[in-house]
Amino acid sequence: MERNIFQVVWFVLWGVLWTGYFVLDGFDLGAGLLLPKLAGGETHKRMVYNAIGPFWDANEVWLITAGGATFAAFPRAYAIMFSGLYAALLLLLFCLIFRGVALEFRSREEDPLWRKRWDTVFTLSSLLATVLLGVAFANIFKGLPVDGKGIIHGGIFSLLNPYGILGGVLFVLMFAVHGASWVYYRATGELEERARTLALKLWPFEFAVSALFLAASIVFTNLWNNYFRHPVLFVFPLLAIAGFVLTFVFLRSRKALASWLSSALTIIGAVAWGLAGLFPNLLPSSISPAYSVTVYNSSSSPLTLKVMTAVAFIFVPIMLAYKFWVYKNFSGKLTEEDVYGEEVY
Repeated sequence: MERNIFQVVWFVLWGVLWTGYFVLDGFDLGAGLLLPKLAGGETHKRMVYNAIGPFWDANEVWLITAGGATFAAFPRAYAIMFSGLYAALLLLLFCLIFRGVALEFRSREEDPLWRKRWDTVFTLSSLLATVLLGVAFANIFKGLPVDGKGIIHGGIFSLLNPYGILGGVLFVLMFAVHGASWVYYRATGELEERARTLALKLWPFEFAVSALFLAASIVFTNLWNNYFRHPVLFVFPLLAIAGFVLTFVFLRSRKALASWLSSALTIIGAVAWGLAGLFPNLLPSSISPAYSVTVYNSSSSPLTLKVMTAVAFIFVPIMLAYKFWVYKNFSGKLTEEDVYGEEVY
């Protein structure tokens, strides 16, 4: 297929959608997997649920949009990924479904056993979804065994290689610090301090695993090749490092919103680092570079990409404006009294 600028534009937009998903759904996944450590009792649990309650479903719209953009802009990549990674993606889908059900069903009964069971479902589904996302993207960075016919060889257990597992651990720690920072920003009283303390305790582990992942990427992937060819790209890992440092600084100085925004900057820099290193590949092949699925050999027609670009430039700003409005109106501080009304989680 003839190369055109819209293929690159849609790779960038595809990356922006994934970045938005990891930044926004990352904090509620992180809060969910930390629930047993964050919440010391029923009131604290309700505060955690209500800290993410108004946002979680809208946050997952970014994932749906990223999937839809992949289908529309890069249909061959979509077909290969969703057929070869079917089991892993189906498991991720079930995790996201159970998270939503737990959020909506937990408060429907006063029975402590009922609520405890849904708390367990919420925590485990949040943890497993985070691990799956980390393992999946690490394996994409590493390269999947895609053959000349576009078939991915190996099953779900082949994804559990050392680099893939390291990616899963990184995502858990990155989202955990992000989620704890969000709860720190929204909570008051004892829970506010518990969230800050937990974020500070997890931060050194996040930093260490991130450094290890970057180093392992030199051995297991070709991501750094683009950086050595185009040194300007080093701005992305530098953004991630700046986010790491500022997160710690603002947590120590008790600036809650700044610490969460810095954690978001860490995720933005980390995702941009991976995608910039991946380009022009979408699914690099570990069998042969000639079999790799790229933005150029998997995209839709130029006309389709042009129409999609026009639609995106109209509706993406509307979506962003809506998100800004939601966060502006529903991200205030929560008190213990706030979480016992009728319209709460």
